[in-house]
Amino acid sequence: MFSIAFSELIQIFRNRLVLITSLIIPVAVSALFVRQHETFAAVGSLGYIAAIVMFTVAAFGLYATAVTTLASRRQNLFLKRLRSTVASDRSILAGLLLPVTILAVVQVTAILTALAVVAGGPANVVLLVVAVLATLAMMIGLGLATAGLTNSPEHAQVTTLPVTLGVVAVSSWVGISGTEDLTVLKRLLPGGSATEMAMNAWNGGVAVTDSLLLLAPTFGWVVIAIALATRLFRWEPRR
Repeated sequence: MFSIAFSELIQIFRNRLVLITSLIIPVAVSALFVRQHETFAAVGSLGYIAAIVMFTVAAFGLYATAVTTLASRRQNLFLKRLRSTVASDRSILAGLLLPVTILAVVQVTAILTALAVVAGGPANVVLLVVAVLATLAMMIGLGLATAGLTNSPEHAQVTTLPVTLGVVAVSSWVGISGTEDLTVLKRLLPGGSATEMAMNAWNGGVAVTDSLLLLAPTFGWVVIAIALATRLFRWEPRR
């Protein structure tokens, strides 16, 4: 697994498209929110900024890059060759996705740390970590499912748009309007409950037990995504 992960990490830094998608876009957008934190906090809150940063990195840096990577490795038959080795299917997928996952964790940590320095830290760091990890798990699952519908790296630019823009839109909607109205709908949409949890973690004022209940919808999406990935994911190109 780790040899596959190391090889994949090298490929990421050699591929300009993947490098832009996984690093430059998330960092640039997140830096804008951190730099203009007073303006955006007036619209929502500091927790809203934290949630948007989390989902920007998770959507563009992790999800879109994971789909592009898997589609590319399938197209050039690398996935097929890996399956002829002693590595298990889980080890292969874990090795391919480990580098982008680690990069996403590093980016979220660095950007949220910068936000804490310039604007004040979160009320509950542990809860924020749980929200970030749950979000990344959901986006990895959705990435595996979407990869099954993606024929090529170029096709990934189309197939990833609905989820990428959707989760960021839901996060903005919940972050700005809260969950006082349409509570159930907002929490059931992908990204809604994770956004609320991140906001609770940063802003405080909500019991930890109440916030942890928000994990249920997020992990529900993980289960749905893994079920879809099991049915849709392909190891060889369509003929």
